[in-house]
Amino acid sequence: MEQMDRDQVVGVLNRLLEAELAGVVRYTHYSLLVFGFGRIPIVSWLREQANESLLHAQQVGEWITTLGAYPSLAIGPLLDSHKHDIASILRESLQAEDAALVLYRELLAHVEERSVALEEFARQMIYAEELHAAEVDKMLRKPGDVAAFSAAPP
Repeated sequence: MEQMDRDQVVGVLNRLLEAELAGVVRYTHYSLLVFGFGRIPIVSWLREQANESLLHAQQVGEWITTLGAYPSLAIGPLLDSHKHDIASILRESLQAEDAALVLYRELLAHVEERSVALEEFARQMIYAEELHAAEVDKMLRKPGDVAAFSAAPP
């Protein structure tokens, strides 16, 4: 098995930690800005996403310390269009999920064939993020639309 570059892997993991912590803040913030008839289930879903982001941040942080490095105290970029209708919130969420997927795929590229455990972790996270992005994509579709939202013209 080829040796992995620990510093590169830790660098990606720290960017992931920052992105996941930003997700905690973002989803919590979004949950405070939902109004209307559908508020209760949407707020519940957003808070579940915040909890999932926190779990992911904890898992990533454990890998950083397992590799003998120091976890970042920074928080990644916080997207905020200052548009708080549900569709805008979901579009911002989809952008953040896409950015996280890029980072998890970068992690996979650095650890593939180098660390079975980290490779498996990266694959599990990609799987979870892809499912989440697919769910958000479905939420953004108009009732009756079958085509993926992300494939729809802007």
